[in-house]
Amino acid sequence: MAGTVADVDRSEAAPPGGPPPAGPRTAAPLAVGAVLTAVLLSLAGRYGYHRDELYFLLCGRHLDWGYVDQGPLVPALARLADTIAPGNLVVLRTPSAFIGGAAVALVAAIARQLGAGRVAQTAAAVLAAASGIVLAGGHLLSTTSVDLLVWLAAALCVVRMLHTGDTRWALGTGLALGLGLLNKPLPALLGVGLVAGLLIAGPRRLLRDRWVLAGAGVAALLAVPYAAWQATHGFPQLDVAASIAGGDSSYSGRVDALVLQFLIISPFAVPVWTAGLVALLRRPSWAAYRSLAWAWLVVVAIVVVAGGKGYYDAPLLLVLTAAGVVPAVEWARRGAARARQALLVAAVVLMAASSAVLLLPTLPADRLSGFVVAANYDAGETIGWPEFADSVAAVHRALPPAERDRAVVLTGNYGEAGALARYGPARGLPRAYSGHNSMATFGRPPEDADVVIVVGWSRPDGLRAWFTEVIEAGRVDQRVDVDNDENGEPIFVARGLRRPWSQIWDTEVRHGS
Repeated sequence: MAGTVADVDRSEAAPPGGPPPAGPRTAAPLAVGAVLTAVLLSLAGRYGYHRDELYFLLCGRHLDWGYVDQGPLVPALARLADTIAPGNLVVLRTPSAFIGGAAVALVAAIARQLGAGRVAQTAAAVLAAASGIVLAGGHLLSTTSVDLLVWLAAALCVVRMLHTGDTRWALGTGLALGLGLLNKPLPALLGVGLVAGLLIAGPRRLLRDRWVLAGAGVAALLAVPYAAWQATHGFPQLDVAASIAGGDSSYSGRVDALVLQFLIISPFAVPVWTAGLVALLRRPSWAAYRSLAWAWLVVVAIVVVAGGKGYYDAPLLLVLTAAGVVPAVEWARRGAARARQALLVAAVVLMAASSAVLLLPTLPADRLSGFVVAANYDAGETIGWPEFADSVAAVHRALPPAERDRAVVLTGNYGEAGALARYGPARGLPRAYSGHNSMATFGRPPEDADVVIVVGWSRPDGLRAWFTEVIEAGRVDQRVDVDNDENGEPIFVARGLRRPWSQIWDTEVRHGS
């Protein structure tokens, strides 16, 4: 339950007439976060690279202030990890594992600021540790991992500002958002939601406060390098956003985005974050925090209307979960307390078990059930990349020696190109090229490359516009029964380039892959 003033440092106490004081300090959330990090590290080496991780490694070889679809932060992390321990998947994923643990601590800290007692803070930590977005973001190195940390850190600073009335916390919010804007444009969406929440629910005076304006300036200043890169390259991120809105990506689409709101934390956690949303909107003692509820409502509306990915707003759902543990624990202590508490414990256990099976590599890769891949697309994309390279290498070895020496590989997406960059040299494969996202800027085939092994095109029709001969020469065999984007797909050999690569790369290959 909520702590008393005696539990709180004087510096933590709320201003007179403001929200209730912060709850007592407890080390339990830190312990939960540490356990989660240890579990994530222990499982980091199972299965294999995700397609995005292979792409980040390639981007890391071409460090820049921006890329077609992201900022420089995660490619720089990938480059650092691969420099420290080349080819080591555990090291690559170590930052994400620590981000997962930090996210747990941040969610509990937000609950504490809302007045949660020790039990409620621990409950918030456990719910965060078992949530889909924390487990997925903590397992793989991804831009989502960084977004999770950025949004929660920014939200905690906002809650501290609203709780204490000390607007200097806005500098922390601006710093978090600015660093996040070196990763993805999504922190700007959070900024829009927070501003909209203040406009709707107040206190509106904060929008004129000098420290809040300074925090906005910090965020804008840190975003300059990536924004400048995007501007000088014609804002390609807008094309990527349009592609996502058109459904050309996983977890995108308006219906999917709406449905994912009830799945991304866990279906078992929906009553908790719903209770948090209602409490933020209706509790008189939480009137100072009402803008947080409106921030989520505004952000999720933008995501759904714009056709964004449904997990974009997930960190704010964790903020609602942090709020929801307070009424949930209060509910569990009323009436038939033992039965209610048993129900909550059962829900948390089911949540943790289902999340572990669906989102972590707990099952053997060769026994991965179809429902796991159906529920978690990313699980299938971490299996079979060495075997994918083997399949391409078999086609390459079957070429006549004269063709083998001058052949190149063209892939349909950046994951395939990244896999061949990682596993191809040991198999004697030539360089792989792709027109997908920033891969198109990393180079095109030599002008005289007229023998091309093509993988990632399910149909040869488009290829015949570029080559005089296109034949199917093999199939991808990942040697496990998993339904991912590559397994069983055809591998073509294309000969006789109709026009030079310089004429077709930017106008056709780049947009047609």
